[in-house]
Amino acid sequence: MQLYVSPSLRHITVFPSKGFREFVKVKIGSRRLSYRMVFYSLLLFTFLLRFVFVLTAVESIEGETKCSTIGCLGRKLGPRILGRRSESTVPEVIYEVLEEPVDQSEIQLGAEIPQTLEDFIAEIKDEQPDVKTFAVKLKSMVTLLEERTRIAKIQEYLYRHVASSSIPKQLHCLTLRLANEHSTNAKARLQLPSAEFVPALVDNSFFHFVVASDNVLAASVVASSLVRNSLHPEKVVLHIVTDRKTYSPMQAWFSLHPLEPAIIEVKALHHFDWFTKGKVPVLEAMEKDQQVRSQFRGGSSAIVANNTEKPYVIAAKLQALSPKYNSLMNHIRIHLPELFPSLDKLVFLDDDIVVQTDLSPLWDIDMNGKVNGAVETCRGEDKFVMSKRFKSYLNFSHPLVSNNFDPNECAWAYGMNIFDLQAWRRTNISQTYHHWIQENVKSDLSLWQLGTLPPGLIAFRSHVHAINPFWHMLGLGYQETTTIEDAQSAGVAHFNGRAKPWLDIAFPHLRPLWTKYVDFSDRFIKGCHIRAS
Repeated sequence: MQLYVSPSLRHITVFPSKGFREFVKVKIGSRRLSYRMVFYSLLLFTFLLRFVFVLTAVESIEGETKCSTIGCLGRKLGPRILGRRSESTVPEVIYEVLEEPVDQSEIQLGAEIPQTLEDFIAEIKDEQPDVKTFAVKLKSMVTLLEERTRIAKIQEYLYRHVASSSIPKQLHCLTLRLANEHSTNAKARLQLPSAEFVPALVDNSFFHFVVASDNVLAASVVASSLVRNSLHPEKVVLHIVTDRKTYSPMQAWFSLHPLEPAIIEVKALHHFDWFTKGKVPVLEAMEKDQQVRSQFRGGSSAIVANNTEKPYVIAAKLQALSPKYNSLMNHIRIHLPELFPSLDKLVFLDDDIVVQTDLSPLWDIDMNGKVNGAVETCRGEDKFVMSKRFKSYLNFSHPLVSNNFDPNECAWAYGMNIFDLQAWRRTNISQTYHHWIQENVKSDLSLWQLGTLPPGLIAFRSHVHAINPFWHMLGLGYQETTTIEDAQSAGVAHFNGRAKPWLDIAFPHLRPLWTKYVDFSDRFIKGCHIRAS
């Protein structure tokens, strides 16, 4: 198509491309137009002519008379503009072809299927097929591309799973350096807390927080963000619970990086008298869980090999296989009343959160006799993150689940929870948790997706007090569309999901929320090449 604009800008002449015998001469009038108006006029005519061409191509396939003029276009659009409905111009055979089940064998052997839209258009122009052949080719091409997209998406999820399940060499380096420091530097072996602050560990006039983690860097960010944003840091007591192998590095870090005036306690599980006496149900359950999984599950390879499930389902299963969900640090929260027998109330924090406000007002919340103060995840503006109900986690096709629970019951979030330990001790929550863990093992792990939240949802039923969503924003580890502004407005930002902020797969625009609490000039951080990006 060629365009001619007169010097006076009073006429625009459009010379159509080959196939159009008329030309359109548009009178603009005596008033001189701006170049912008001329440009918009040209865009309008270009659009109309392209639309006419599309209609012509469709009608040619249908075998009808060509309709390439503006007048014919008016006859087609007129009834719609005037509110009258016209009959569909799509042949019924197209619907019939598209509604037929997909033949996967044809797709797999479809070397002759067009690979791109350009290839498809060129092939149609050359062969000029009938309507049915046109629909068959189009369906084959779209199905093939859909399958390739599905495979690529699943591979992406698999790579993310591998990346999130591995220990980055920088974090491994940090643990080793701190362990060495603990063995060679007396300052790294200081008692935490010092003797004069030990009474505060059981004093219920303080604000008690608990973090269970085997990740030194992650725990340091939780601690730093908690203390720096506290209006009364001298009233903050942070209990850090870790495992035997991480105890020395964890103690070394917090001995060399005190967060005064807050009080920090670092304790390994083997230091708890309760944990060393008799049988611990959660340990037995974890051992059986691992045995069943190794015997009946093919791991990530079997999950990815499933050709029937949608990518987002496969992603959820891969995430549930993360070592975090089978970590003792993740399960131990169900034993908080036994671990801290002298405390009445505490706030439990996951190690992938960032505190962004003073959390002392949480102690003023009236729990109405409930045990667990948590943010509900079944209502909110973010329909992807805040749309979780029991059916999102439990397998309601299993009669043991469907006969005992309501699929539409609202779920809630782990990660920032207020626990009334006095009220908890008057319930059978821990026993219920272990009962259903055992039932899941007996059912070949088929009652829910792997993880600690599903049995937690069951155990804390009717014991949850909903708190304001401001206190806990979720999804920063799997919801890329969350803006930095929205995340900054939350009291606690939670990087739940695979994209942890200490990993390379973290979302770049959200990672600064976490890195602002890391001192990259610190000799241990710098020596292990831990960087902000």
